[in-house]
Amino acid sequence: MNMQAVPEHLPDKASAAVLREAWRTGRVFGPPIRRTFRDVIADRLPSPLPPQAAMLFKPSADPYWDSDGFFLGEFYNEILHQDTCGPNTAGGVALLAALSVDDRIPPRIRFQTVKLLFDIATVTDRHLAQCWPGTPPHSDPDSEGGACKAVRSCTPDLLARWAAECPAVRLALAGIAVVFPTVRTLPALTSRLQNFVEQHPPGTDIGDYVRFVLVLAARDDRRTLTAIETSTDTYWEGTAHGAPARARALHLLGRMLTTVGAGPAEPR
Repeated sequence: MNMQAVPEHLPDKASAAVLREAWRTGRVFGPPIRRTFRDVIADRLPSPLPPQAAMLFKPSADPYWDSDGFFLGEFYNEILHQDTCGPNTAGGVALLAALSVDDRIPPRIRFQTVKLLFDIATVTDRHLAQCWPGTPPHSDPDSEGGACKAVRSCTPDLLARWAAECPAVRLALAGIAVVFPTVRTLPALTSRLQNFVEQHPPGTDIGDYVRFVLVLAARDDRRTLTAIETSTDTYWEGTAHGAPARARALHLLGRMLTTVGAGPAEPR
């Protein structure tokens, strides 16, 4: 039987009720990554689940039930819709956090889920830097504040996995660490990122990203502004000089992390 689609003919012993139950629970059909997501969420989160979990357990909630690629994009978009927080975004953070700390999720996808947590936590700042001196047109301060608070609450569990994570996920975790600085995490970043500094020179995507994270971890406003101006003038479209430094820094950090996640690149 093809487990990725509804079979045209069921065996005589399989009743319509069994088929309906299989579709209702999602235990049988669906692509491999959806089944993995479903197992992780079922194991880690109690009921009631956030509304976005319907895409894991109810085939009728997702027109792309049989496609891993479409599923991932739609699932992420249900949590952070077009880079905009909504009333349900904070609840969806719990799904991303559970997926980000489970070894059943492939490292490439754990990178994506941690990056999405970074995006959620920095929506307000990034949009402020983009639109300055105007007001972000689709901002929802209450939803953004609640979602950012939700990411902050799960950050200790994410950072606790640093030693067990692959290099790519560590890069995403470094971004989370500077969004929510503490007296413990910031000093630790210097030693934790030393290998990256040694292996990736300036002018490479990873090298520039790591060095910028270390500048932010030092919490020196003058150095931060210098690094922002240098990087945006050279590689990325700049943000308004009058925008708050934190907003400009997190906007640039998000773009850097997106570039790092896109894959290896030659030195510029």
